[in-house]
Amino acid sequence: MNSGLTGAQSDIAVLGAGSWGTALAMQLARVGRRTLLWARDAELLTQIQNRRENPRYLPDIKVPDNLHTEADLQTAVTRAREVLLVCPSHAFTELLQTIQPWLGDSSGVSWACKGFEPGSGRLLHTCAREILGEQRPLAVITGPSFAREVALDMPTAVTVAASTEHYGRQIASLLHGGSLRAYYSADMIGAELGGASKNVMAIATGICDGMQLGSNARAGLITRGLSEMMRLGAAMGAKPETLMGLAGLGDLVLTCTGELSRNRRLGLALGQGLGLEQAIAEIGQVVEGYKAAAEVQRLSQKFQLDLPICEQVHGILYQGWNPQKGLQVLLNRELKKEN
Repeated sequence: MNSGLTGAQSDIAVLGAGSWGTALAMQLARVGRRTLLWARDAELLTQIQNRRENPRYLPDIKVPDNLHTEADLQTAVTRAREVLLVCPSHAFTELLQTIQPWLGDSSGVSWACKGFEPGSGRLLHTCAREILGEQRPLAVITGPSFAREVALDMPTAVTVAASTEHYGRQIASLLHGGSLRAYYSADMIGAELGGASKNVMAIATGICDGMQLGSNARAGLITRGLSEMMRLGAAMGAKPETLMGLAGLGDLVLTCTGELSRNRRLGLALGQGLGLEQAIAEIGQVVEGYKAAAEVQRLSQKFQLDLPICEQVHGILYQGWNPQKGLQVLLNRELKKEN
């Protein structure tokens, strides 16, 4: 399929045409970037190119005329100055390994994936550095940002955490404009940890709301969830101000309370008594918090941390624990100082 930019170089190739990849590609195109969008599903790309909308993930939202699609992955990568990966975290390493031989010498790589490497608990920038070497600039785009609202050009603030300040500024400037404000940071550990671990807390909050435990319980759970994120961040070398910013607290609040949150919706279904497989099937898209719960549990054991909310979510998802019993375990914990 021809993208309509035959022979021309694009400013950026967005790899992944789910809701978030499409929304970021739309934002880039809106602020004047020459943008190519690639996906594994060539039929979906044809629909986007011809109908000027993503009918599967963002129906009825017009795609900018200067956003083009490209079905051939190598062509998309080789024609772009920058590459942005927007795929489920479990597919990140494989996609990066595939495109690595095609990257230009001066091309940087950024991603907007929120999760851990399955089976190891490693943050994605560690995987990227291993595959791409020490010299290539890297960046992660994260923060409180529902795809649909970005696609609709509603006010949004994100964080771009990068391996160098120069590259962070560069990627932030590509995105910045219209209703989206992009900040840059040097703390990739904190930015990635916040984006991945908050999904586990969103499942917990959804369970709480599904059980109709009230606003007090929700506020307490979010706050104590942030405390667990800070504890894990300290063990992994994250800066506390990052986890108190957009990439941590901001994303946590949005994902725990927003009706568009898949992780919250999974928790709601579980709290209302629905089975795990049925709940995931009804959502119909990847729920990152499901896999993240296993990796946070792995990390808590590695660093010997007390993360009771994460432990309960892991037990409910992977060991068949009863949500009501999990609540009682949390309520019956011994008296202790808040901080």
